[in-house]
Amino acid sequence: MKRVVVVGDALLDREVVGSSSRLAPDAPVPVVDVEGVRESPGGAALTALLAALDPSVTVALVAPLADDAAGRRLRDLLPGIEVHALPHEGPTRTKSRVRTNGHVLARLDEGGPGTPGGFDPGVLDGVLDGADVVLVSDYGAGTTRDPRVRAALAAVAGRVPVVWDPHPRGGAPVPGTALVTPNLAEARAALGGANGGADGGGDPGVTATRLRERWDVRSVCVTAGADGAYCASGGEVLHLPAVPAAGDPCGAGDRFAATCAVEVARGSSLSQALDRAVRDASAWVAGGGTTGFFADSPVPAPPAPAARTGAARAGGESAAGVVARVRAAGGTVVATGGCFDVLHAGHVGCLEAARGLGDALVVLLNSDASVRRLKGPDRPVVEQGDRERVLRALASVDAVVVFEEDDPQAALADLRPDVWVKGGDYAELPEGDLVRSWGGGVVLLPYLDGRSTTGILGRIG
Repeated sequence: MKRVVVVGDALLDREVVGSSSRLAPDAPVPVVDVEGVRESPGGAALTALLAALDPSVTVALVAPLADDAAGRRLRDLLPGIEVHALPHEGPTRTKSRVRTNGHVLARLDEGGPGTPGGFDPGVLDGVLDGADVVLVSDYGAGTTRDPRVRAALAAVAGRVPVVWDPHPRGGAPVPGTALVTPNLAEARAALGGANGGADGGGDPGVTATRLRERWDVRSVCVTAGADGAYCASGGEVLHLPAVPAAGDPCGAGDRFAATCAVEVARGSSLSQALDRAVRDASAWVAGGGTTGFFADSPVPAPPAPAARTGAARAGGESAAGVVARVRAAGGTVVATGGCFDVLHAGHVGCLEAARGLGDALVVLLNSDASVRRLKGPDRPVVEQGDRERVLRALASVDAVVVFEEDDPQAALADLRPDVWVKGGDYAELPEGDLVRSWGGGVVLLPYLDGRSTTGILGRIG
């Protein structure tokens, strides 16, 4: 089994649930008739618990824990997790939410500061030794600013992947960290804190790229709620579309980071890990966040991605007509390209996700001659007229352009889309600079794991 070591700030969450139908006679505040109190692990403790849900990993938690009633209760709420307590300054950090009639009325914070007290750094080194991945879950109490903790994490980052979920009040990720997962507000704050916010706005992909350079880490994935996630890892920015989910987002960042760490430990590629994490986070929100999880409510699987609403699609419309219509309405034209020989679920998923990035999708399709030069004399299996007809029949596709060259650059120069989308992992795209020359953007989408035309043809043969 793979070993995940979680390092960070733990706390005890309390939810006081009741009903309220009157105001207090001595002050203009609601009176809550308490019906129950639920306690659950929070912060790094919740992250560890979520990682431990995967039966393919074992999980260890390293965090400051006070030796008091709340601290002992927190340990009891982590069955099956190997807990390594660092000395904790002050009482156990506790966050109590008062929830009434389905809404949070107030939150009460107690304890802390929660920074580590005196400890032997060799103890931390020993726990980190043998980890397949280290997950840093920062909740701003000071663990990631402690020089002994930072030294241990910097050393381990040279040996195994480190996934870092940051906090505005925490320490910056150590150089060499494999993946940092800030949300958009955290990412913009991290940039704005350095030069007054000039770097804080704009495209999430640009924000991720700048943070990657600033922190000297391998990858930064900025999560942007319903807009999905944007990952910069040295090449083109990878966009992970999200399924919009109505619900409680509390804990979604922990769910995202835990999934990333587990998938990395299991040997998944970065795009596979992030794709799974986005889907898990969407399902978490739809399931009611921490409240739904600890109430033992089932967490529903997210529905299929939906295309973003835009100008009405006209069947059989030419690419030029689509572009003119969408531009006249102030919309966004998206383009993607490929052979699309033997259309499969991976193709469909990428096309749906690409369409969701704008108001119309134009597919640049390799001609039969182009496919033969690229794939060999036995391809394509399906001739270009049929491939074009199938693509045009998809709800996600607004127009198709067949090109004869080995790459789509000439067709792109004619079309000049606002966004160029490709599926897969690319360090650089040859056509990327061309698209950017007219102010367009480049987005990478993850492939649906296990689906490929080559694999399908191999099974048939």
